[in-house]
Amino acid sequence: MSKNTEGEMSFLEHLEVMRWHLLRSILAIVILALVAFVFKDIVFDKILLAPKEPSFPTNRWLCHLGDILGLERICINQDPFQLQTVKMAEQFSMHIMVSLVAGVVVAFPYIFWEFWRFIVPALYDKERNTARGAVFFTSLLFILGVLFGYYIIAPLSVNFLGNYKVSESVISAPTLRSYVSTITSVVLAAGVVFQLPILVYFLSKIGLVTPGFLKKYRRHSLVVIVTLSAIITPPDVFSQILVALPLMVLYEIGILISRRIVKEKKAEEDARSRSYRTRKKKTAEKPEPGESTPQEPETEKSTSEEPETEETVEPSVDSQTKEEVTSKKPRKRPASKPDTDKGDEPGQEGPGLKDDEPKPSE
Repeated sequence: MSKNTEGEMSFLEHLEVMRWHLLRSILAIVILALVAFVFKDIVFDKILLAPKEPSFPTNRWLCHLGDILGLERICINQDPFQLQTVKMAEQFSMHIMVSLVAGVVVAFPYIFWEFWRFIVPALYDKERNTARGAVFFTSLLFILGVLFGYYIIAPLSVNFLGNYKVSESVISAPTLRSYVSTITSVVLAAGVVFQLPILVYFLSKIGLVTPGFLKKYRRHSLVVIVTLSAIITPPDVFSQILVALPLMVLYEIGILISRRIVKEKKAEEDARSRSYRTRKKKTAEKPEPGESTPQEPETEKSTSEEPETEETVEPSVDSQTKEEVTSKKPRKRPASKPDTDKGDEPGQEGPGLKDDEPKPSE
């Protein structure tokens, strides 16, 4: 399977594509930040400053639950504190910062979609199918994390940090900057923490994380989660469990996801090994390639031996013929000599003259 044609672009072309993705993401953040800047009453009074008020849904629900269970300590944020600013431009700077954070939170699905569009062309078809739905699940988990941080962790943190005193002689007067920093950091941190299943999924895909590794450090993660929940919640077990339970559930979900990925990879490896063994077995059972190859030299050998036999026989026949011709020739020559009458030739004496016959006189 081949990659997309964009994978063949040059480095500068990749930078150009990434620049346009970043520009569109920044434009979305700026537009939503301007909307949040205009509706500052809703952003500050109804959303940002609400967790410290007794009318906040989580505060009312915990107080109602405390009345039922007889636990007055879980009734939080019943004495709201006032915020102050110590710098002249602090409220304006906080207004801009809160608007930008609101723009990032609301535009996060679109930002991640732009980021995903930049990565997808470099993936193979199989990798695309594997990561299908990444934008949806990532955005969903981020929104759930933001809601969890805003409705659960933020009111507990505001109650604990706002009412904590080291001495009665110290007056607590939180500033707007410190309050906004606390709320935004808690909300964004929760949104990032809720990406744990996605992180485990991709790490398991590349083989860096296994179920055994996660199970081995389960106790360590539990200690970290409980410690974190004890720091940001009031000193009661119920509030700690309320914060720690979702984080533990996310960790266990990560183990299940890693186990599933490992099983899928093992099944793919087994299928590949079975197919390889099947092909190898079929190749070994085929008679044509296996048998013709060793027989070909024998055929060539027999074919090459036949001319040698003929060559050894032919010289014997020729020699016999030559011998016969040679034996016949001396037998024919004595018989032909008497037939030739050399005496008829002038100047020669014939072989038939006798010695006692008188020579003719000159």
